[in-house]
Amino acid sequence: MKSVPLILIMLVASPTAAQQPVTAFLPVPSAAPFLGGVPTGTATNGVVTVTVLDAIVRALQHNLGVLLAEEGLGRARGVRWKTLSELRPNVNGRISETRQTINLQGFGFGSPGGPSFPGVPNIVGPFNVFDARVSVSQSVVDLAALNDARAEAHNVEAARLSFQSARDFVINVAGTLYVQALGSFARAESARAQQQTAQALYDQALDLKKNGLIAGIDVLRAEVQLSNETQRSTAATNAFEKAKLQLARAIGLPLGQNFALDANLPGLPAPDLTLDRALEQAYKARPDYQAALERVRAAEATRRAAVGGGLPSVRVNADYGDIGLSPSDAQITYAIAGVVTIPIFQGGRLRGRLLEADADLRQRRAEADDLKAAIYYEVRTAFLDLEATSQQLQTGTRARELAAQQLTQARDRFAAGVASNIEVVQAQEAVAVANEQYISALYGYDLAKGGLLKGVGTGEAMLRHLLGGAR
Repeated sequence: MKSVPLILIMLVASPTAAQQPVTAFLPVPSAAPFLGGVPTGTATNGVVTVTVLDAIVRALQHNLGVLLAEEGLGRARGVRWKTLSELRPNVNGRISETRQTINLQGFGFGSPGGPSFPGVPNIVGPFNVFDARVSVSQSVVDLAALNDARAEAHNVEAARLSFQSARDFVINVAGTLYVQALGSFARAESARAQQQTAQALYDQALDLKKNGLIAGIDVLRAEVQLSNETQRSTAATNAFEKAKLQLARAIGLPLGQNFALDANLPGLPAPDLTLDRALEQAYKARPDYQAALERVRAAEATRRAAVGGGLPSVRVNADYGDIGLSPSDAQITYAIAGVVTIPIFQGGRLRGRLLEADADLRQRRAEADDLKAAIYYEVRTAFLDLEATSQQLQTGTRARELAAQQLTQARDRFAAGVASNIEVVQAQEAVAVANEQYISALYGYDLAKGGLLKGVGTGEAMLRHLLGGAR
C-alpha cells in the first residue's frame, strides 16, 4: 500500500491515530462544523468511486466549516464598509412641500395679546412652502472614526486568513476521514480473512474428530474461536460503513449516494526539515497565527479609536437647494457650516471604552501567544510521532510476517496430531494483534507526516501541487 499524502492529516498524529475518531483531533467547539457539509447534487443508481483528491476538492466546496468561514469574511467586509461611511461624504436629497400657519408671537414678534405688526394678525397663513435641497456632511478630522476604520481593515484581513485556515483545516479533515475509512476497510478485510481461517480450522477440527484423532474439546475450542472472529468481522464491517457515512457527510455527497474508496493514494516522502526550520516556516505560513496577529493589530487600533473619542473632531455640513411658496417661484439658497465638537463630559463613556479596549487587547495578545506555543508543541509532537511511527512500521511489518508463520506452523502441528488447537487459537490471536499493529503503524506513520505538514501550514499548497496547478 502506498503512503498517505502529507496533506491528509489532522493536527496531531499518534501511533493509533488511524483508528481514533476524527473528533479526537479537532478543537472544541469550533471543530463541529467541519464534520458537516451541505449535500450537493443528485444521487445516482451506480457506485461512484471517490479518490482522496476528489474528497478533498469536494470538501473545499461543500464542507460546512469552510462555508461558515467564507460567510464570516463577508460579514467582516460589511462591517468595514459601515465603518468607512463615517469618513466618507454623506449626501442626501430631500424634496418637501408644506402647507402651514405660523404664530408670529411664538417667535417673539409683538407684545403679548397684541398684533405682531400693525395690521398683521398673530396667526399668519395658511401658506405653502416648497423646498428641494441636497445636503452634504463630511468628516474632516475624526481620530475615533479613522482608527475604527483601521481596526476593521485588520479584522477583514483576519477574517480572510481565518478563511484560509479553514480551507487548510478542512483539507486535513477530509483527508483524515478518508484515511480512517481506508483503515477501517483494511481492518474489515483482515477480520474477514481471520473469520475464513477460523471457519477452515473449525471444519478441519470436525474432520479430525470424526476420524478419532482429536478430542471434542478441540472442536468446541475451534467453534468458540469462529464465533469470536465472526463478531470481529461484523463489528469491523459496521465500523467501515459508518466511517464512509462520516466522510460522505463532511464532503457533501448527495444523500443516499453509494460510493467506493480508492486505495491508490498519492505518496509523498517524509519532509526534510529540522525542528528550527519547521517552526520558522510555521510562524510565517500558518494563516491561523497570522490571523491572530491581525486581531491584535485590530485591538490596538480599537484602543486608539477609544482615545480618539475624547479628542475634538471637525466636520463640514452644507446644503444647497430651492425654496419658495411653489416650485415656480422658488429661489436658490445654501448654507455651509464648519462644526468643531469638543467632548467635555460624556458620563464615563470614554473610560468605559478604554477599559473594554484594554481588556480586548490583552485577550488578543494572550490568544496569539497561546497559539504560537500551540504551534511549537504541535510541530514537536509531529516530529516525535514521525520518528516513533517509522520504527513501529518496521517492527509491525516484521511482526505480521512472524505471526503468519506462527499460524501456519501451528495449523500443521494440529493437523499432524502432535499438538492441540490451543496453539492454533493462540496463533490466530497473534495474527489479529499483529495485523492491528501493522495497520495502526502504517497509517500512524502517514498521519505523522501529514501532522508535520499541517503544523508548518503548507497543506493547500501541497494540494495544488498534487492537482497539477492552482484550483
